[in-house]
Amino acid sequence: MSQVKYKRVLIKLSGEALAGDRGVGIDIKTVQTIAKEIKEVHDSGVEIALVIGGGNLWRGEPAAEAGMDRVQADYTGMLGTVMNALVMADSLEQIGVDTRVQTAITMQQVAEPYVRGRALRHLEKGRIVIFGAGTGSPYFSTDTTSALRAAEIEAEALLMAKNGVDGVYNADPKLDADAVKFDQLTHIEVLKQGLKIMDSTASSLSMDNDIDLVVFNLNEPGNIKRVVLGENIGTTVSNQK
Repeated sequence: MSQVKYKRVLIKLSGEALAGDRGVGIDIKTVQTIAKEIKEVHDSGVEIALVIGGGNLWRGEPAAEAGMDRVQADYTGMLGTVMNALVMADSLEQIGVDTRVQTAITMQQVAEPYVRGRALRHLEKGRIVIFGAGTGSPYFSTDTTSALRAAEIEAEALLMAKNGVDGVYNADPKLDADAVKFDQLTHIEVLKQGLKIMDSTASSLSMDNDIDLVVFNLNEPGNIKRVVLGENIGTTVSNQK
């Protein structure tokens, strides 16, 4: 592989990415396909961490709106992210990639507790670390978890792998035929314009810690590798254009 742009990255996957065409649940074949793409990047020497959402299994906010206690709803969602993490870890292990799942909620029978120093050692030893259970606290999204963990492990970039969305637009391209895609943005522009890349807490964390954010289409084979090589696909958000 050619010279990479980023040596250490955190990849954020939506839970729906693991569901395949069904949109809900976990499709093992889809997980295996994503795992192979991640392995290709990992084999180039890039240190990789993952955060996976839980929206394919559970969504806390709609449950809370339907009358469930919000804190309990959010904790239920955190357990969904652990399920996704374990499935992804298994797919990576089966193709020869050492992994460690670390969770913000202690469940030692199935995963390590999140310890920053231990996560850094795993990365340095070439293991892929998958962070589950969000931040361990309700009211925080997996976007915020991604930005927080990226800062903690000193990742050079946070890769936002989207389902069928190839970047950031000034309007919803599905609803507005004149929507314009941005190739580059600054973090402050994202916040000022209210662009819905991730929640504002996650955007602020990325800006304050000078972490590049790359939004790209996961469904295009080879795109993770292209981003790491520095090809201009998707939208790159940084502190400077």
